[in-house]
Amino acid sequence: FSDETKYSWRQVLDAVRVVETGGSPNGGIGATGDGGNALGPYQIWEIYWKDARIKNRNYREVLNDKVLSEKVIYRYMKRYQPESLKRLESGTANITDVEKVSRTHNGGPSGFRKRATILYFQKVKKALALN
Repeated sequence: FSDETKYSWRQVLDAVRVVETGGSPNGGIGATGDGGNALGPYQIWEIYWKDARIKNRNYREVLNDKVLSEKVIYRYMKRYQPESLKRLESGTANITDVEKVSRTHNGGPSGFRKRATILYFQKVKKALALN
Protein backbone atom coordinates (compact mmCIF):
# COMPACT_ATOMS: atom_id res chain seq x y z
CA PHE A 1 0.00 0.00 0.00
CA SER A 2 1.66 3.17 -1.14
CA ASP A 3 1.06 6.48 0.54
CA GLU A 4 -0.13 7.76 -2.83
CA THR A 5 -3.07 5.34 -3.15
CA LYS A 6 -6.48 6.96 -2.71
CA TYR A 7 -9.60 5.14 -1.53
CA SER A 8 -13.34 5.62 -1.87
CA TRP A 9 -16.29 4.94 0.40
CA ARG A 10 -17.45 2.11 -1.90
CA GLN A 11 -14.05 0.40 -1.71
CA VAL A 12 -14.10 0.48 2.08
CA LEU A 13 -17.69 -0.77 2.31
CA ASP A 14 -16.88 -3.64 -0.05
CA ALA A 15 -13.74 -4.59 1.89
CA VAL A 16 -15.54 -4.46 5.26
CA ARG A 17 -18.35 -6.64 3.89
CA VAL A 18 -15.82 -9.18 2.63
CA VAL A 19 -14.21 -9.34 6.08
CA GLU A 20 -17.56 -9.53 7.87
CA THR A 21 -19.44 -11.98 5.64
CA GLY A 22 -17.31 -12.61 2.55
CA GLY A 23 -17.84 -16.34 2.59
CA SER A 24 -21.59 -16.13 3.11
CA PRO A 25 -24.10 -16.73 0.35
CA ASN A 26 -25.84 -13.69 -1.16
CA GLY A 27 -23.10 -11.31 -0.04
CA GLY A 28 -24.02 -11.70 3.59
CA ILE A 29 -27.75 -10.99 3.24
CA GLY A 30 -29.42 -12.85 6.08
CA ALA A 31 -26.14 -13.58 7.88
CA THR A 32 -26.04 -13.63 11.66
CA GLY A 33 -22.97 -13.78 13.85
CA ASP A 34 -21.68 -13.31 17.37
CA GLY A 35 -24.39 -15.48 18.86
CA GLY A 36 -27.14 -13.68 16.95
CA ASN A 37 -25.98 -10.21 18.06
CA ALA A 38 -24.56 -9.19 14.69
CA LEU A 39 -26.87 -8.97 11.69
CA GLY A 40 -26.62 -8.69 7.93
CA PRO A 41 -23.85 -8.21 5.41
CA TYR A 42 -21.89 -5.87 7.69
CA GLN A 43 -22.64 -7.66 10.98
CA ILE A 44 -24.24 -4.68 12.71
CA TRP A 45 -24.97 -4.84 16.42
CA GLU A 46 -28.03 -3.16 17.94
CA ILE A 47 -25.93 -0.66 19.92
CA TYR A 48 -24.27 0.41 16.65
CA TRP A 49 -27.73 0.77 15.07
CA LYS A 50 -28.85 2.99 17.96
CA ASP A 51 -25.73 5.15 17.64
CA ALA A 52 -26.45 5.65 13.92
CA ARG A 53 -29.84 7.16 14.81
CA ILE A 54 -31.87 5.77 11.92
CA LYS A 55 -35.49 6.93 12.04
CA ASN A 56 -38.64 5.01 11.06
CA ARG A 57 -36.85 1.69 10.55
CA ASN A 58 -36.38 -1.40 12.69
CA TYR A 59 -32.95 -2.71 13.69
CA ARG A 60 -33.71 -6.24 12.48
CA GLU A 61 -34.19 -4.91 8.93
CA VAL A 62 -30.38 -4.75 8.52
CA LEU A 63 -30.38 -8.55 8.40
CA ASN A 64 -31.70 -8.57 4.82
CA ASP A 65 -31.15 -5.01 3.61
CA LYS A 66 -27.69 -4.11 2.30
CA VAL A 67 -28.67 -0.52 1.44
CA LEU A 68 -30.03 0.10 4.93
CA SER A 69 -26.94 -1.51 6.46
CA GLU A 70 -24.73 0.83 4.44
CA LYS A 71 -26.82 3.80 5.56
CA VAL A 72 -26.26 2.72 9.18
CA ILE A 73 -22.49 2.58 8.66
CA TYR A 74 -22.54 5.95 6.89
CA ARG A 75 -24.47 7.61 9.72
CA TYR A 76 -22.20 5.99 12.32
CA MET A 77 -19.06 7.24 10.58
CA LYS A 78 -20.58 10.68 10.05
CA ARG A 79 -20.84 10.79 13.82
CA TYR A 80 -17.52 9.20 14.81
CA GLN A 81 -15.16 9.61 11.81
CA PRO A 82 -16.54 12.59 9.89
CA GLU A 83 -13.26 13.79 8.36
CA SER A 84 -12.27 10.33 7.12
CA LEU A 85 -15.78 9.82 5.76
CA LYS A 86 -15.61 13.12 3.88
CA ARG A 87 -12.34 12.12 2.21
CA LEU A 88 -13.67 8.63 1.39
CA GLU A 89 -16.74 10.16 -0.22
CA SER A 90 -14.59 12.38 -2.41
CA GLY A 91 -12.23 9.52 -3.30
CA THR A 92 -9.26 11.29 -1.75
CA ALA A 93 -8.89 9.18 1.40
CA ASN A 94 -5.60 7.56 2.32
CA ILE A 95 -4.95 4.29 4.12
CA THR A 96 -5.14 6.05 7.51
CA ASP A 97 -8.74 7.03 6.75
CA VAL A 98 -9.50 3.44 5.79
CA GLU A 99 -7.91 2.29 9.04
CA LYS A 100 -9.92 4.71 11.19
CA VAL A 101 -13.23 3.78 9.57
CA SER A 102 -12.66 0.03 9.57
CA ARG A 103 -11.37 -0.09 13.14
CA THR A 104 -14.25 2.12 14.30
CA HIS A 105 -16.70 -0.21 12.56
CA ASN A 106 -15.13 -3.17 14.33
CA GLY A 107 -14.50 -1.69 17.78
CA GLY A 108 -16.96 1.12 18.34
CA PRO A 109 -16.51 4.88 18.69
CA SER A 110 -12.93 4.59 19.97
CA GLY A 111 -12.23 1.33 18.14
CA PHE A 112 -9.50 2.91 16.02
CA ARG A 113 -7.44 3.23 19.23
CA LYS A 114 -8.00 -0.33 20.49
CA ARG A 115 -5.27 -2.92 20.02
CA ALA A 116 -8.01 -5.52 19.54
CA THR A 117 -8.98 -3.96 16.18
CA ILE A 118 -5.53 -4.03 14.56
CA LEU A 119 -5.95 -7.53 13.14
CA TYR A 120 -9.37 -6.56 11.77
CA PHE A 121 -7.80 -3.66 9.88
CA GLN A 122 -5.15 -6.02 8.45
CA LYS A 123 -7.98 -8.17 7.08
CA VAL A 124 -9.68 -5.10 5.56
CA LYS A 125 -6.39 -4.08 3.90
CA LYS A 126 -6.08 -7.55 2.43
CA ALA A 127 -9.68 -7.40 1.14
CA LEU A 128 -8.98 -3.96 -0.38
CA ALA A 129 -6.05 -5.38 -2.30
CA LEU A 130 -8.33 -8.05 -3.79
CA ASN A 131 -10.87 -5.54 -5.12
